[in-house]
Amino acid sequence: MTVDALPRPAEHDAAAPGGLGRRQVHAVAACYFVASFAALGLPPYLTVILPGLGDPQGRWAGVLYIVPTVFSALGAPLWGRLADRYGRKRLLLRAQLGLAVSFLLAGAADSLPAFTLALVLQGFLGGTFAATNGYLAAALDGARLSRALTLMQGSARAALVAAPILVGALSPWIDPHRQYLLMAVLPLTAAVFLSLLPEPGRPEARATTESASDPDPGSATAATPTSTTADEPPGRTPLRVLYGLEFAFVFATIISFPYLIAMAEERLPGVSGTTTGVLFALPHLCYLAFAARTHTAFLHRPHTGIALGFGFVALGLAGHSVADSLPAFVAVRLLLGAGLTLGLVCLSVLAAEACRGRAPGRLFGSLEFVSKGGAVAAGAVAALVNGRFGATSPVLVGTAAALLAAVAATALSSRSRQRWSRS
Repeated sequence: MTVDALPRPAEHDAAAPGGLGRRQVHAVAACYFVASFAALGLPPYLTVILPGLGDPQGRWAGVLYIVPTVFSALGAPLWGRLADRYGRKRLLLRAQLGLAVSFLLAGAADSLPAFTLALVLQGFLGGTFAATNGYLAAALDGARLSRALTLMQGSARAALVAAPILVGALSPWIDPHRQYLLMAVLPLTAAVFLSLLPEPGRPEARATTESASDPDPGSATAATPTSTTADEPPGRTPLRVLYGLEFAFVFATIISFPYLIAMAEERLPGVSGTTTGVLFALPHLCYLAFAARTHTAFLHRPHTGIALGFGFVALGLAGHSVADSLPAFVAVRLLLGAGLTLGLVCLSVLAAEACRGRAPGRLFGSLEFVSKGGAVAAGAVAALVNGRFGATSPVLVGTAAALLAAVAATALSSRSRQRWSRS
């Protein structure tokens, strides 16, 4: 992985009291990678797994694909609050062990209801994204935290690229369904390594601002937008704005995923499965190659970066609707990769800023709730418009969403520069 997202040893290699050093953050990233590897590698093979569970045509594959996402979103705010109250390390270990248990149940399931229940538990008991980021946010701050969050995204992108390949390579020897049993070893191993890391300070030390200025989209007691804006320190992005940017970005980027392979096969007759796999992976490879440099360039101007990110996403998605050759597909996937990199990195910077003075478990639990909500909405809308208008329609909807978000983010960037010039 080329996402070297932490300070050089000369800066802060040793952990501050209650904090984490460079090697410890890399260990957390490695544990997040192996957990993501298991969770991301097997869902693409649901159409192969379901016939053995009583669904010969794999008709339930689309629904089951998003079941862990839905229940992860529902559980994230609860687990975030519990992490702030009882300790981030404890709840991070809980997430890894929850994944292990759910994978064992999925691998042993002998019916569609039992398998579905295992996926529900995978979503609800897992939630390693929020748990990992909450753990890091309790120990790191500012630029160090945003670099670490960028590294965690790199771990997920690397897993998204590598995991389906390994699962496919193992399939001739181990049925993908039974690979769930094998994959359970990964979060168990991660839990063992995480148990050796320190608890990053007392939970109550960071949970100092549980007020109306910290609305929780997973709670019925969220504050009004007016009170949120009024209580924000000058120059910091209001949480509602951060949540809106997160939802829009996830929606715009995810909506093209489910039907990309079908669109490529339709436009490029005779294209190999390997080639379509590489096309799918290109944006994520862009992130791995350029995330660290992007973080350095946009650390102090994240609103500009997110506006540019939405713009590149819009250009890339619009290009998908007209690309009719392999070079054209490569070009538009690289454009999407530029937008993906800018957006994810700058959202990490904004999230790190938002953590100052807030309980990190609750914040990242809420952020995951919003992110998963964007992914579920993208999948539902993609299925709806694809069924009515064809494989090109999801990228057109994504283009429109990205353009609207780019306009809004540009306005935010302008206001941010004005505040800076007055200060």
